[in-house]
Amino acid sequence: MRRLLNTLYVTMPDAYLACDGENVLIRVKEEIKFRVPVHNLEGIVCFGFAGASPKLMYLCCERGVALSFLTEYGKFRGRVTGNISGNVLLRRTQYRWSDDCEAATRLSRRFIAAKIINSRALLHRVMRDHGDVVERTSLERTIKLMAGMVERLQKAADGDAIRGIEGEAAHYYFSNFNQLILSQKEAFCMVNRNRRPPTDRINALLSFLYTLLAHEVVAALESVGLDPQVGFLHRDRPGRPSLALDVMEELRPHFADRLAVTLINRKQISADGFVVKENGAVIMKDEIRKEVLIAWQKRKQEEITHPYLEEKIPLGLVPYVQALLLARHLRGDLEDYPPFFWK
Repeated sequence: MRRLLNTLYVTMPDAYLACDGENVLIRVKEEIKFRVPVHNLEGIVCFGFAGASPKLMYLCCERGVALSFLTEYGKFRGRVTGNISGNVLLRRTQYRWSDDCEAATRLSRRFIAAKIINSRALLHRVMRDHGDVVERTSLERTIKLMAGMVERLQKAADGDAIRGIEGEAAHYYFSNFNQLILSQKEAFCMVNRNRRPPTDRINALLSFLYTLLAHEVVAALESVGLDPQVGFLHRDRPGRPSLALDVMEELRPHFADRLAVTLINRKQISADGFVVKENGAVIMKDEIRKEVLIAWQKRKQEEITHPYLEEKIPLGLVPYVQALLLARHLRGDLEDYPPFFWK
């Protein structure tokens, strides 16, 4: 099993990335603020950066460290990676299956079924643990409806039908999302799921966490030789990591949604950590973004028992495990793709 390494998040806007031998350096006005051996890293994510040396980029490519660049608000801008890994036959199979309606539909059902089941689990957990303060009738109705949607997925004939069911499930899920918020309810109230830009604090937080998850999934897919751009459910679009978005669907509730709720309910973040811009967009301040990144890294270290492997692994390895299982299915080593179900 692959060893869980670290992802370096660079949030200082005037930081310059360089290297000294096998060490990654972060410089601010010629002063070295941080140094870490490259072999301890699996990825570097820069939020609003002053620059990076070509030598550092070469080192990252040579050592298989994914280097991603985002705006200070978390919008993806670009990515530097090394040679494409994996067997070319695996990618050729991936491309053929992506164009095959039957194969693409079958895999899409698996991704979305896991997403709905994991979303239901999150709603069911809050009803079980806090049944005295939530609207049980609404939650019970939504949980029952989402169970029916999982059954309907098995009869979905194509991607359009699956996307329709997924959209319906997301509507009911996010309509009940406020019930997961047990403290700071007024400050973190969701009217609906929105983005580009997010117009409330909870959507700003979720969008940021989804960006972090996307980085993890893209890196995982590339590490096993799959093309993150060619998916089965999400349509091809220049610059869109469609396969990463497919795999992300089953991971969003446990990785991002649950962490967002925990940060709010434990008051690790507060309303004054967000800024409302003139156009209505809500963005996170630097100190809150750093707090979220620390919590994200800690969460990745938590051990879980993987439902398919039945082995204990750090949560941060789940994207890699799912990418590996998908690759094995495409090669014919597994009869079907086993998605990640949160128990």
